[in-house]
Amino acid sequence: MAAFTKRLLEKAIHHPQIMGHGNLEAKDIAFQTHVHYGIPSTASILAFDSIQGLLAIGTLDGRIKVIGGDGIEGILISPKQLPLKHLEFLRNQGFLVSISNDDDIKIWSLESHSSVSCLHWESNITAFSVISGSSLFYIGDECGLLSVLKFDAEAGNLLQLPYHIPASSIDYVSRISSLRQCPIVGILQQPPPSGNRVLIAYESGLLVLWDISEAKAFLIGGDNILQLKEKLDFISDVSHNLMTEQYLGEKEISALCWASSDGSIFAVGYVDGDILFWNTSNASSHKIQEGNAPSSNVVRLKLSSAEQRLPVVVLQWSPSDKSRNNSDGLLFVYGGDQTGSGDHLTVLNLEWSSGTGALKCIGRADITLPGSFADIILLPGGGIRGDNHNVDAFVLTNPGKLHLYNHANLYELMSQQEGKTMIPGLEYKSLIPMSDPLMAVAKLVNLPPGECLLKDLVEMSSDVITTETGNTMWPLTGGVPSELSPKIHVIDRLYISGYQDGSVRIYDATLPTLSFICILQGEVQGLQLADSSAPVSCIDICISTLSLAVGNNCGLVYFYKLRRSMDTLNFHFITESSHGVHPLPPERGYCRAVFSLLKSTIQSLRFANLGTKLAVGYECGQVNVLDMNSLSSVFCSDSQHGFNSSVISMSWKYCSNLNDILKTSKHKEISAPVSPTDEVLFVLTIDAKVYLVNGRTKSYHYLQLKKKLRPISMYVIESKLSPSSKQLANNASTDQSSPECFQVLDDSHNVEQSSEDPHSGDALSCSHLLLCFEDSLRLYSTRSVIQGYNKTIRKVKFTNPCCWTSTFKRHEIHNGLICLCQNGVIEIRSLPDLGLVKESSLMSILRWNYKANIVKTLTSDGSQIAMVNGDELTFMSVHSGEANLRNIKCLPCLHDKVLAAAADAALNIPSLQKKKASASGILEGIAKGFKLRKGVRHAEYTLNPKSSVAHLEAVFSKYPFSDASPIAPNNEILNSSPNMANEEELSIDDIDIDDTIPSTSASSWKLENNQNLTGTEREKLFEGATDVSEPRIRTVEEIKAKYRKAENTSSVANDAKNKLLERQEKLEKISRHTAELQSGAEDFASLANELVKAMENRKWWHI
Repeated sequence: MAAFTKRLLEKAIHHPQIMGHGNLEAKDIAFQTHVHYGIPSTASILAFDSIQGLLAIGTLDGRIKVIGGDGIEGILISPKQLPLKHLEFLRNQGFLVSISNDDDIKIWSLESHSSVSCLHWESNITAFSVISGSSLFYIGDECGLLSVLKFDAEAGNLLQLPYHIPASSIDYVSRISSLRQCPIVGILQQPPPSGNRVLIAYESGLLVLWDISEAKAFLIGGDNILQLKEKLDFISDVSHNLMTEQYLGEKEISALCWASSDGSIFAVGYVDGDILFWNTSNASSHKIQEGNAPSSNVVRLKLSSAEQRLPVVVLQWSPSDKSRNNSDGLLFVYGGDQTGSGDHLTVLNLEWSSGTGALKCIGRADITLPGSFADIILLPGGGIRGDNHNVDAFVLTNPGKLHLYNHANLYELMSQQEGKTMIPGLEYKSLIPMSDPLMAVAKLVNLPPGECLLKDLVEMSSDVITTETGNTMWPLTGGVPSELSPKIHVIDRLYISGYQDGSVRIYDATLPTLSFICILQGEVQGLQLADSSAPVSCIDICISTLSLAVGNNCGLVYFYKLRRSMDTLNFHFITESSHGVHPLPPERGYCRAVFSLLKSTIQSLRFANLGTKLAVGYECGQVNVLDMNSLSSVFCSDSQHGFNSSVISMSWKYCSNLNDILKTSKHKEISAPVSPTDEVLFVLTIDAKVYLVNGRTKSYHYLQLKKKLRPISMYVIESKLSPSSKQLANNASTDQSSPECFQVLDDSHNVEQSSEDPHSGDALSCSHLLLCFEDSLRLYSTRSVIQGYNKTIRKVKFTNPCCWTSTFKRHEIHNGLICLCQNGVIEIRSLPDLGLVKESSLMSILRWNYKANIVKTLTSDGSQIAMVNGDELTFMSVHSGEANLRNIKCLPCLHDKVLAAAADAALNIPSLQKKKASASGILEGIAKGFKLRKGVRHAEYTLNPKSSVAHLEAVFSKYPFSDASPIAPNNEILNSSPNMANEEELSIDDIDIDDTIPSTSASSWKLENNQNLTGTEREKLFEGATDVSEPRIRTVEEIKAKYRKAENTSSVANDAKNKLLERQEKLEKISRHTAELQSGAEDFASLANELVKAMENRKWWHI
């Protein structure tokens, strides 16, 4: 009968009614990442916006890292985990173009941090190039087809324009039949003044300099066409070589770049290690391929005389600061050296002799890289921003290391060094260090909003210890901080990180852009402390008093008071046998005490009772309770009575009726003073024991759980139970017999009774104790555990071993549990029923593979998780209610609109000045009459950057090899005839539409119209000179005197706006007049039909 009653009570304890159901639903969970610092280890490709000062880094897993200035960083994550093979900015426009391995062309908005357009290309994209200053770009594919695409920012669409160059067209002009399936491996837009040409490189070695406007090849070279002579002089270890003419043969192209600022010379790298320089300044379109091209236009460069050389993978050219012409500069080469020469980057200082065209290498430097090469990108020497002119090259190496190489240092190195060397490039340093120094532990803390906390932390950041200012020479300055005003900003979240060198850094993590507050060193000024530089192992903070405790691997516990005090302070150094006191000045008074009680790693720290008590758990299993008012130890565990296994977790709770809970057959003999509130310390050790320490009496006992289980964490969670459920739980726990493993051990320490705490003690007896193990979750009644019973009321097993857990609250009640498994799976479970609500993975959210060291720096406060993986730090939100970080206004803007507008204005000022002084551009001033549209477009293109883009768009709007119909902006086909190209086009600006028509007879209207035709219009056209029969060509001065106006940038913008409004009004009038004419024509036809019928019925004599 007794056994049956026990089983019945056990079923009652396990009944789900006791714990209730969690109120967490899948719709409440949303995994999102808005905070990201550091460079991913899978970084592979670079892009740079020289105007905005932004650097983009593409990865092998579909992510794009964007880095600006002042700690502004962003991450763009593609849904597909595929490598990016092409990445470029639409410069100064706030958009980024990426192409993945599956040929998805994606446009990213830097303002919204998201993708705004995507287009899938049917064939394999092998080359890509953005036309500078525009939203146009070239696409080259494996079939040899060159296509043109345009991004319409207003509509958010990617459009393929009619202009394209198939391989068959190149076959025809080059008389080569092998291009039909030859991929395009490189596309380069020629720099001004010949910006209407594009260099197309085919894999077989054929090079075509194509004139966009004239739709013909300006220069064709390579692919068995050329004989060449080597004419390269080296002042370094390579001797002067002059070789006899040799046949070029097929050479597979692997890299190319422009090697002059005016686009007259380009360099081509080949798979066999050769580098050829092609000079196009003497080329002419009518001499293409009439026999072999002259060898004086091509020079070959060899980095090594070895027969087996590496392919030339990358070529980049930068103009020289002291260049005497447009061709002198530095050539950056990766590859081309002999096989097995190691991973290094070669920099050549090249000069072209004036007159003879001979190429000389006056300096060479082989830079040994800190890792395997990934990519390189050069920075422009000047630009609109006026950045540091010495900054030259960003070099990306694996895994995810970015270095900046200074232009001046490279020149100095080339003039001094012999052989390969490791040049000290400036390494990118993230705002939050993760590997140098190595981060060991971290803590994310929510602060209650308050002016006092804000004031104290801000004052602390202004004068405490050491402030990190970052790299002063770093050229990235882009991005705009959050739009939230600093006047209303309060600090409500801190991120605290501890490092292997013993230092601690504190950051304001309120907004997605973290800001540095201070760094706390392990050393105390003026005092020699042993083991002060030991790695930090544990951190805890009391948010009500701004007290910070830091433990290290050698057993030291640092106690900091972050609140400012102007009084003279003392520093206390407490050991097992001594208590030293040393005065400290107020400005260095943040470290109040250091405790060195045991030589064992600190595993856990927990403040209690508003920061007046601190529990310290050691790796050896010992537990100390410190009084932070008297700075002394008030409790120390005894290893002979337990506490001999490493501490895993600790938690303080309050209970007002602890004596009533302990009144069992085993506890009746225990006499203890009655206290309104007792502090209970729960301690979980690695051998699955739970110790309970009475903070007032210092008595403790433990409960042995399953010995074979490896615990991870422990939580005491509140639970709202119905009265019937609460009574059932109380009856079940009190009726059970006490197990043998329950012990009560009294400590002889006599301490003062702790002060009464406002927390309700009844909450502890109604709460649950959640123990998280590697293989399962186990839920206990806290009341039963205090009484020594180890029966679970809920148990859930993991499919994969768990390594880390954290709880989060909603409305001050624990309602969710986050579990990270060793395979990278993240589970969200509801509390207290432990039901699975949603799951995801580190790979799908962050593109991270699970690593064991991730757990060391995992921290969570609420539904925000901060984690570090290598050189990456991210904050991940799991709860959809986190509106603070979800609000787009809180995110830093990666595109500076004010800077973009200023840059556009600066670019347009010289163009406007030239336009005022140009006679060809003044043709637009003739308001009445017809215009030759082609001539006007050409004038605009050669003068104004925006006009050149408009010219290109007009050219790209039709197919270049036939009289195909042009494409209107709305992609509608316009009617045209083969002779339309030679006819004059009527512009909308040339149409005059009168709002009112005089009410006159037909004869009078005809007379007035004839007079207008013969008089007014003729006078307007010929300026009153009616005796001439042909138009007179007026001088530039006459045109300027009549039509020129004093303009500036703002007036030009207003005129353009007014012109657009006038055009819109004219179009509306045309539409209305067309409708009126159509209606009038219908009325006239109806009257005519009625007249015909009436006349048919009449006889001839009636007429």
